[in-house]
Amino acid sequence: MEEKKFDLNSIIGFVLIFGILIWIMYQNQPSDKEIAAEKAKKELVAKQEAQAKADKTKTAVLPVAAAATPGDTVQLAQLQKTLGGFAYSATLPSAKEGFTTIENEKMILKIANKGGYIVEAKLKEFKRFEKNSGQIVELIKDNNSDLNIQLQTTDNRTLNTKDLYFEPTLTKNGADQILTMRLKAGANEFLEYKYILKPNDYLVGFDIRSQGLNKVLNSSKPLDLVWDLKSYRNEKSVSIEKRYAQIEYEYGDEKYSSVSHGVGKEDTPEKVSYIAFKQHFFTAILATDKPFEKSKLQSDDLVKDEAIDTTFIKQFKATVPLAFSNGEVDYKMNWYFGPSDYKTLKSYDKNFEKIIPLGWGIFGWINKWVFIPLFGFLSSTIGLSLGIAIIIFTIIIKLAMSPITYKSFLSQAKMKVLRPEITELGEKFKKDPMKKQQETMKLYNKAGVNPMAGCIPALIQLPFMYASFQFFPSAFELRQKSFLWADDLSSFDAVVKLPFHIPLYGDHISLFPIMAAIAIFFYMKMTSGDQQMAAPQQEGMPDMAKMMKIMIYVSPLMMLIFFNSYGAGLSLYNFISNLITIGIMFVIKNYIVDTDKIHAQIQENKLKEPKKQSKFQQRLQEVMEQQEAAKGQNKKK
Repeated sequence: MEEKKFDLNSIIGFVLIFGILIWIMYQNQPSDKEIAAEKAKKELVAKQEAQAKADKTKTAVLPVAAAATPGDTVQLAQLQKTLGGFAYSATLPSAKEGFTTIENEKMILKIANKGGYIVEAKLKEFKRFEKNSGQIVELIKDNNSDLNIQLQTTDNRTLNTKDLYFEPTLTKNGADQILTMRLKAGANEFLEYKYILKPNDYLVGFDIRSQGLNKVLNSSKPLDLVWDLKSYRNEKSVSIEKRYAQIEYEYGDEKYSSVSHGVGKEDTPEKVSYIAFKQHFFTAILATDKPFEKSKLQSDDLVKDEAIDTTFIKQFKATVPLAFSNGEVDYKMNWYFGPSDYKTLKSYDKNFEKIIPLGWGIFGWINKWVFIPLFGFLSSTIGLSLGIAIIIFTIIIKLAMSPITYKSFLSQAKMKVLRPEITELGEKFKKDPMKKQQETMKLYNKAGVNPMAGCIPALIQLPFMYASFQFFPSAFELRQKSFLWADDLSSFDAVVKLPFHIPLYGDHISLFPIMAAIAIFFYMKMTSGDQQMAAPQQEGMPDMAKMMKIMIYVSPLMMLIFFNSYGAGLSLYNFISNLITIGIMFVIKNYIVDTDKIHAQIQENKLKEPKKQSKFQQRLQEVMEQQEAAKGQNKKK
């Protein structure tokens, strides 16, 4: 083994490197002048920070300091320079950053002395995102909402109630909690907010009134009340919550509308009786017994990128006037902080349930009088699990619609039997389309077949299908209720989380939409052949056979894409619905409808006197004859 030797060159190298480092440090050392300048700069910054902190502390504690000597006329005079008649409120012990909490079995409300408005609204029974998230639903927290009245005083001041201190007084009337918040201009002159919380209730009484302020406030024009709220995300799907979050309101003679989605959207309705800042499954409502004469309602989307903007959904703002009467204001109002549940909202008899998007016209009627009562009976009265309730609900709806399905299929079977004769007429009058149409109509009439009979039953079923698209996404009962692999029937049932995002599809794979897509594929595959046979190609019309072949694949693909982020309850309904329809069609086709009997019946009908044409058929026949006559005259010319 070679012996290690003393390496003089290495020692010299280390010494030189060390010397160079010392020299660099010395050269970079700041001069005395630079050190003094830096020290002066730090002292200036520290002084400025100390002054800012002192100013802030002075502003915050000024009312408290004044409160120690409420009779100090000098201090009162100083406060009057900025607060005018409301300087008195700053001399009270309550003029500090205090809070009063009231709660019942449903919620917890926290009201601040400063501003007198609700700074926290927690719903005790509900969790954010998922059942076991550990995060309670809070509609108001961390300064995401405020309520302000702009006060115009007789001495030309403009004050904001959100910057002034109210005096709280908590009392009880039986089981009701009553919190009175007063912004005082004197011992008996004040602006008052009164909160009345009843047991086991989401509705809070909220009265605004003034007393003795006719000489303090300028009553020549109404006070502007401004309520704004930045809505927190509470559900798993950002895109779905964004879709259903908007401002809803009632105005005029129980008319109802909503502010459009988008950035900078605004409405200015008159005679407004309530304003709802609605999220997907929760809502905050301000309702008034005396309608607001005017209003300005503003809504902004806060979600630009669903992968990034995941805390807040919408920014809502409402500005309404509080009119004076004999120099004072007096409004009886209510707050609602609770679930967007149809039955709960309807129980208050204030038309709150209109904020639930059940669809317009007949779609809304189907949801209101069929879907909601039936599903409520299955889920609440019988006490079934929500998944089983959806399945039984679907079976009942489809069985009720089965006679219509039968009529539709029977009409297709009749048309299928007549197809050879219709084809023969098409060949015979190939060069005369008008004559072909006339002869075809005669054949239909003689055989006792209505070509529209197959369309009408299908049209009757469409409103029920559309109503289901409105009902299930709005059904609060489904929220955080599990079934099979779906842990929340109101949200998507992701079985695979993708490491990337697919446009229109999402970053996950839901199983129920896949099952629904497969079911609709087989349903369309099963019925498309009969539909093609039943509907012969009309000259000048699109080739329905080709269109049906395309739709067999397009419809399931659309189901797969667009339902991937929808609630599992809706996909489950569509899966069961198509499955039952396949079964019903199979039974009708193989065990009920006999094509031989239909053919024999049609041949028998041909031997009878033709049925009297309907007015529509008569009119159509007349139009065809007139066109044929006109065509003949043109040929003669």
